[in-house]
Amino acid sequence: MYPTISDFLLDFFGINLPLPIQTFGFMLAISFFLAAYTLKLELIRKENAGLLNYNIVDVVTGKPTSISELFSSSISGFVIGYKLVFILFHYGDFVNDTQGVLLSSKGNLFGGLILGSIMGYIRYREGQKNKLTEIKIVQEKVWPHQIVMNITFTAAIAGIIGAKIFHNLENWDELVANPIESLLSFSGLTMYGGLIFGTFAVIYMTKKQGIAPLHIADAAAPGIMLAYGTGRLGCQLSGDGDWGIANLAPKPDWMSFLPDWFWSYNYPHNVISSGVPMDGCYGRHCMILPQPVFPTPLYESIMCVALFFLLWALRKKINKPGLVFSLYLLLNGAERFIIEQIRINNKFMFLGMNVTQAEIIASCLIMLGTFGLIIFSKKRNGVNQ
Repeated sequence: MYPTISDFLLDFFGINLPLPIQTFGFMLAISFFLAAYTLKLELIRKENAGLLNYNIVDVVTGKPTSISELFSSSISGFVIGYKLVFILFHYGDFVNDTQGVLLSSKGNLFGGLILGSIMGYIRYREGQKNKLTEIKIVQEKVWPHQIVMNITFTAAIAGIIGAKIFHNLENWDELVANPIESLLSFSGLTMYGGLIFGTFAVIYMTKKQGIAPLHIADAAAPGIMLAYGTGRLGCQLSGDGDWGIANLAPKPDWMSFLPDWFWSYNYPHNVISSGVPMDGCYGRHCMILPQPVFPTPLYESIMCVALFFLLWALRKKINKPGLVFSLYLLLNGAERFIIEQIRINNKFMFLGMNVTQAEIIASCLIMLGTFGLIIFSKKRNGVNQ
């Protein structure tokens, strides 16, 4: 396993370069980039096809920099400088405990004051440069693909909040035992919580912008599937605990051409330090699972990337708004429900059944997707639906 990118570089290329970049976080960043990139491509295609229109917005020009803008720029600069200068002088501590340093009160006051002053001054000069004797309001056309970064940022923030909330609800004992770490830790994210919160946040945002919600959902669906697949690859590479149940069965003959870790794996050097100590290993991440388990993150990654190509191939052939997203819900729910059968997860009683949170949500997604396919297939195609 590779808890950090430095571990990956050392193992594959023999390069010992201490970097404060966690493998899961790196793959998560790639996932957001891929989702944003595919969303932009699909929005441009829909715009060229006449399925999406621009929105007219009022842009104020010639306005001087306000006190609140100066204050926000200065505060942002102070926080960055406060942490950055401290990190430069304590880089080893930052590499060994990136999260602890970032979330602590440790910093350099001088660095914060200097960078805060510089950023405040730059913001003031920009305002003076653009200042006009008369403030003007100009109307501009804004196409949906031009706000992809805003959409991605909204989905990321809402998604992370939702993922943390669902994880803590699913692991209530951990929250009660250590509420601060549970709420602020970068680990412990439940995918479906992120999907639900992120979806509603994006729908609300784009609706306010006058953009058709169904077309946005359809355009985002393939990229969301791809992002989930690459995110799960991060789980596999780092060994973040999202693995399956113990698998002591011999590898089937039809899988003989694949490496043994494709069938069962014990996740040495996993990032959550779960298992038993490894012989001859010292320092952090020196644990290994006592029994091999199903590498379910790897299976999910393969399935979701394959489903992305399926959705990407079908998107041009499906013209009615809402159908692509409904198909995504159905496929995503089915994929997750299947993988839950061999995945470790907390179970509880629901309607007399011993189920996991993911199984309940996956079942709901399957029903919603099926219902959406039936309903939207009966509607005519159109703009701004």
